[in-house]
Amino acid sequence: MTVIETLKLAAQYLEKHEIENARLNAELLLADILNCKRLELYTNFDKPLKEEELQKYREFLLRRAKGEPLQYITGKANFYGIEFLVTPDVLIPRPETELLVEEILKKYDKSSHLKILDVCSGSGNIGITLAIKFPNSKVLCVDVSEKAISIAIENATRLNVRNISFMQLDILKETIQEKNFDVIVSNPPYISVNKKETTQREVRLYEPQIALFVDDELKFYKRIIDLSDDLLKENGSLFFEIDHELAQPISTIMDSKNFKQIKIKKDYADLNRIISGVKTK
Repeated sequence: MTVIETLKLAAQYLEKHEIENARLNAELLLADILNCKRLELYTNFDKPLKEEELQKYREFLLRRAKGEPLQYITGKANFYGIEFLVTPDVLIPRPETELLVEEILKKYDKSSHLKILDVCSGSGNIGITLAIKFPNSKVLCVDVSEKAISIAIENATRLNVRNISFMQLDILKETIQEKNFDVIVSNPPYISVNKKETTQREVRLYEPQIALFVDDELKFYKRIIDLSDDLLKENGSLFFEIDHELAQPISTIMDSKNFKQIKIKKDYADLNRIISGVKTK
């Protein structure tokens, strides 16, 4: 079986199991096994595959056909051009979340000396990316999950990021002793448990429930906004990823807590996705 023959059969198999972008999935899985780029699959299209490569590919395809996300199969996900290790203990980074990083990069010069707090940090994709983009700054990532913190530390170590630290902490029950942050950023859980059954199957069955679903969609936002009164410097900035339906209530809460310059950023689907504001007295 050559590369091109294998890809054709794999794409047909995934299509049969109603996997979106079946050909792309087939390519990415095979490229991971062969440790090459997608383009190289076609520059080596007539290369025969070894039996152990075919066997591993069959296992990957079976997992994908059952709905397991590609990123959990390969153990890797791309975020802002950086490759992060991911497992089912952390959310898979989304392109929309890159907008959080972009908004902070727009506001501050890359040479700035900032103190940045990433709340509900998961794999560390946001905090680590900011630590890379702001090399003179210090980033603290906090998450309730010990396994998520372990993965984030592994990502930081693998990427040789040193201006960052990690803390396991339940932000709903505990507070952070360190103060005077210039920036707080968070992509917290915000999907109502009432919407769980209508959530995409791959997300509902495979991604960590604790990082997705809440009984009160505003719970984390209210708590982080309250804590920011002590944690943020005056004129410090708060950045959230939000569900598009929550823009108005979160804006109202921020305004009531003396946040000004409240801005809402739309995502690639023209839905409200990022909200930010500046703390005042």
